[in-house]
Amino acid sequence: MNEINAPEDRLRSEIEDLKRQLEEQKKLAAQVQAQQARPPSWRTLLAVIVLLAALGAAGYYAGYAPHQRRELMLAAETRDAIQSLPVVNVEQVERESAQSSLVLPGNIQAVTEAPVLARASGYIRKRNVDIGDRVKAGQVLVEIEAPELQQQIKQASAAIDQGNSTVQQADAALLQGRANLGLAQVTTERWKKLLAKGAVSRQDSDTYQAQFEAQQANVQALEKAVSAAHSNVAALQANLARLNELAGFLTVRAPFDGVVTERNVDEGALVTEGSTLLFRMAQTDRLRTYLNVPQSDAPSVRVGQQAFLQIPDRAGRQYPATVTRTASALDPSSRTLLVEVQAPNPAGDLMPGMYAQVDLAVPRKNPALMIPSDTLVMRSDGPQVAVVSANGVVHYTRIQLGRDLGDHLEVLSGIEYGQQLAVNPSDDVREGVRVKPVFEAKPPARR
Repeated sequence: MNEINAPEDRLRSEIEDLKRQLEEQKKLAAQVQAQQARPPSWRTLLAVIVLLAALGAAGYYAGYAPHQRRELMLAAETRDAIQSLPVVNVEQVERESAQSSLVLPGNIQAVTEAPVLARASGYIRKRNVDIGDRVKAGQVLVEIEAPELQQQIKQASAAIDQGNSTVQQADAALLQGRANLGLAQVTTERWKKLLAKGAVSRQDSDTYQAQFEAQQANVQALEKAVSAAHSNVAALQANLARLNELAGFLTVRAPFDGVVTERNVDEGALVTEGSTLLFRMAQTDRLRTYLNVPQSDAPSVRVGQQAFLQIPDRAGRQYPATVTRTASALDPSSRTLLVEVQAPNPAGDLMPGMYAQVDLAVPRKNPALMIPSDTLVMRSDGPQVAVVSANGVVHYTRIQLGRDLGDHLEVLSGIEYGQQLAVNPSDDVREGVRVKPVFEAKPPARR
């Protein structure tokens, strides 16, 4: 600081000398004016002009010229002092935009996908579709031939006919039993009247009474037999209906509109009920993608939110999508929210199984501060940054970090928006030193 103030002291002393010279020039000028009161001669005028010219030249070379040289010298010294300061590249503290772009990976899946299995055992008689074919709901995919099933249907029909015959026999036996019951009832009533008149013995009357009760029990047994015969026929009919329905599965139809993504059988192949996978189908007019949203962004994701699908090998193309549902709970193992995004696919450009990146437009109520990653200084007492003030003084400040976005870092506390930070500060950039800040052109922070 003493070296910088020395030129200023010299300047002040020179200014004082210049003032004294100006006073002397004023006195000489007064003397000249007194002489001009008398009519001067041409020699006097010439002497005055020469004197004034000499005084002007002496004043210029003795006062103004040294003063100008000193000012130029002081400016050069100040410029040299500034240029001798360490040059430091700086970047300003930025703030994230209110609309952040959150890009997450995911796998495209079909909204509806189902395996088509054989519901009846037999041989493939005819196959109508192959992989990649688009089918409509109810369209015949394959026809199965099962001779054993047809024999079972005929056998079940014969069993029903036999059961119906048994029902008819039971009905006839019931009619005969009811007739015998009526005769026994009439005979018993007659013998009771004869017993009251004393015409027959009590033994004979009791015998007919017992026969009447036996006929009653016989009719009840015949009624149970008829009911059992009808139940047997109903069971046989149900079995026939089951076999007929099973025969309907010999013709395999598409469960929904979609595309055949897998085929595992060909004509003549043996298929087993419930275990042989015939085809796999998927609906591709609308696809879905599952995402794992980090905990920090989970509150910002809402159902109905706009999104875009980006396929890595299709640069520049985006496919609109919508958030259709969320798990409404975080996975405790990964601290992420499961989110489903659906995208229409009328042209069939997207296919199930593709890898995609989903761009979610996440709104932020309080956008965080962002700093370039090369301004971070890691020390034993925690992460810090070198803040360069307006007058170029360096001050190290501790900060609290948030998310790491690669080339930029999120800062939760410790700095303010618009402050200048030293980029890659060297050992010369210490606490309290003055530096020459220079802004460095860098790519903008990620949003």
